[in-house]
Amino acid sequence: MILRSTTATFKLLLAFSLLWNLAQAHRVDLPASKKECFFEDLHANDKMTVTFQTGGSGNLDIDFWLKDPLGGTITKHDRQSTGSATITADKDGRYVYCFSNEMSTVSDKEVSFNVHGVIYVADEGVVAPIEREIRNLAIGLQSVKDEQEYIVVRERTHRNTAESTNDRVKWWSIAQTILLFAVCGWQIYYLQTSGSGYCPFHADHATTGAKHGWQL
Repeated sequence: MILRSTTATFKLLLAFSLLWNLAQAHRVDLPASKKECFFEDLHANDKMTVTFQTGGSGNLDIDFWLKDPLGGTITKHDRQSTGSATITADKDGRYVYCFSNEMSTVSDKEVSFNVHGVIYVADEGVVAPIEREIRNLAIGLQSVKDEQEYIVVRERTHRNTAESTNDRVKWWSIAQTILLFAVCGWQIYYLQTSGSGYCPFHADHATTGAKHGWQL
């Protein structure tokens, strides 16, 4: 009885460590009209969650789908800037998930995504309350960790977007200032050159003097 309890506890701790090892953060560049696919080998009743956030240029949207080992589509997101998909494997095999930027012909995208899962451990007879609590605690801690990683990804994406917008505003303001000075300079030059060789007052008096024999 003690041996069985020790074995169950060892498996539970092993699952706890593997649960943390399955959590991975990635980032991939998606050129226009391209897609990237990844896979995870799962066993029946294993759980896997994929969360993603899109950055870069354009509308910040991509297509995402996840397929089972037989090629059937489990879930799909069309033109989403952020999303999450959670599955429980119903069979052993390779589960494939893809990020697609094929709808865009100009804009490149950047996708940050997290992949995490829980390895299923079968109960051997009656599960001790402490073992059940440890298992629930592991799942709860992983959920908190996943949420923190997701917040970090969103913050980084929004910060990059804000910095890019600030740079564009700065360079546009500089361009406007240069254009304003250029237009003002051109107007001053035009007024000086167009008004220096002709004086309507002098011309009128010259015409009148010629008629009356005056000399100016």
